[in-house]
Amino acid sequence: MEGGVPKADRTEFTECWRTSLKTPYIMRLALSAGIGGLLFGYDTGVISGALLYIRDDFEAVDRKTWLQETIVSMAVAGAIFGAAVGGWMNDRFGRKISILVADFVFFVGAIVMAVAPSPAVIIVGRVFVGLGVGMASMTSPLYISEASPARIRGALVSTNGLLITGGQFLSYLINLAFTKAPGTWRWMLGVAGLPAVVQFVLMLSLPESPRWLYRKNRVDEARAILEKIYPADEVEDEIKALQESVENEMAEEGAIGDGNFATKLKKALSNKIVRRGLYAGITVQVAQQFVGINTVMYYSPTIVQFAGFASNKTALALSLITSGLNAVGSIVSMAFVDRYGRRRLMIVSMFGIITCLVVLSIVFFQASIHAPSISGFETTHFGGNSTCAAYTTAPDAKSWNCMSCLKADDCGFCSNAAQEYGPGACLVATDETKKCMRCRTSYVVHQWLSKQIWILSSHTPWIIYHLLFTWNGNRTMDC
Repeated sequence: MEGGVPKADRTEFTECWRTSLKTPYIMRLALSAGIGGLLFGYDTGVISGALLYIRDDFEAVDRKTWLQETIVSMAVAGAIFGAAVGGWMNDRFGRKISILVADFVFFVGAIVMAVAPSPAVIIVGRVFVGLGVGMASMTSPLYISEASPARIRGALVSTNGLLITGGQFLSYLINLAFTKAPGTWRWMLGVAGLPAVVQFVLMLSLPESPRWLYRKNRVDEARAILEKIYPADEVEDEIKALQESVENEMAEEGAIGDGNFATKLKKALSNKIVRRGLYAGITVQVAQQFVGINTVMYYSPTIVQFAGFASNKTALALSLITSGLNAVGSIVSMAFVDRYGRRRLMIVSMFGIITCLVVLSIVFFQASIHAPSISGFETTHFGGNSTCAAYTTAPDAKSWNCMSCLKADDCGFCSNAAQEYGPGACLVATDETKKCMRCRTSYVVHQWLSKQIWILSSHTPWIIYHLLFTWNGNRTMDC
């Protein structure tokens, strides 16, 4: 509310628990709204595991990487639109209504995905889920900040970020739990509707944001809510602070003037302080996205499989490491961000990210130049019809290695059955060849890579995504 969200100092988290024990209503309010962050995190993580089984059920998804990318990215596209709509709904109808609508849309999307008979219907469900996620991610932290005491507001808002990463970790656990259940991916995606239902029910019994009510001249309702949040001797001071804050905000809006969005934006950007703050915020957000954390969260089990762990269950289990470290990172940042400052923590974390990316680039380069070579004898050993056509016609076939084979269309590398890391075969990647080879040779290319890069790869997703997908890893034979 007044003055925005103050930073959470070292004693604020202790004060938060003390205040919550005295007034459980505050924690109930924060956690109920914070489920929106849990939904955001759960949706980010759950599709990574579900995608493995969607590929098993729909051959088109398994063979067409663009279809996999569409299934994943449509939720992001929906979230962009949902965030924009959520901002408008927050101002027009209030925070509470916006959260309720987000829950309903998210629940519809989860059910649509769970019963989807085709990839196209899954995509439709992903769009609905994205809309809900976008609205919730816009509204939940805003509601928590406006309906919590100023002295612990920073701590309560910080829990929303923890719930996002916690939701990602929870999604991997749930994915792992349903690996043996009939319908696998349908349960994984359908369970996402349960938190939405829980939040919807809880929000029905919670009030609207007192700040929004005050802005709509519903002062008595705002006062009644503040009396539940603050001690009786602090209510009047809080009302005065709220009044002053709202008046200042309205004055700033008046200075921008009337007109359409473009006109208001132009006037706002004419302010040097606003521009500098906007540039700094955008730079931080762009940097966070460009390091590739979303890629690793959306494709973590797939990346693990590319690294040589062919079992879906094993891939999901190992992906828990990535999501777990992500959640731990949120806790670490909450513990140290106010002790050492935002800027210092950002610099340290970015230095760590850059270092890992550089090291991984070197490791990948070394892996590519030391890849197992292709043996003509091993290749022809399985019969002429099984040989990769590109290898047969290549003028430099003698210099081919497993990376050359994987780059070729519809080809896969199979290791030497007697010597895993010795020269292998470059074969055509058909279902018949896969079935034939499964009992005669071992799957080695990605295992070989995994010994060198797995520890680093879980922290440097963009390069993994770029290199593995350009290596046509989806066409590698499971032999």
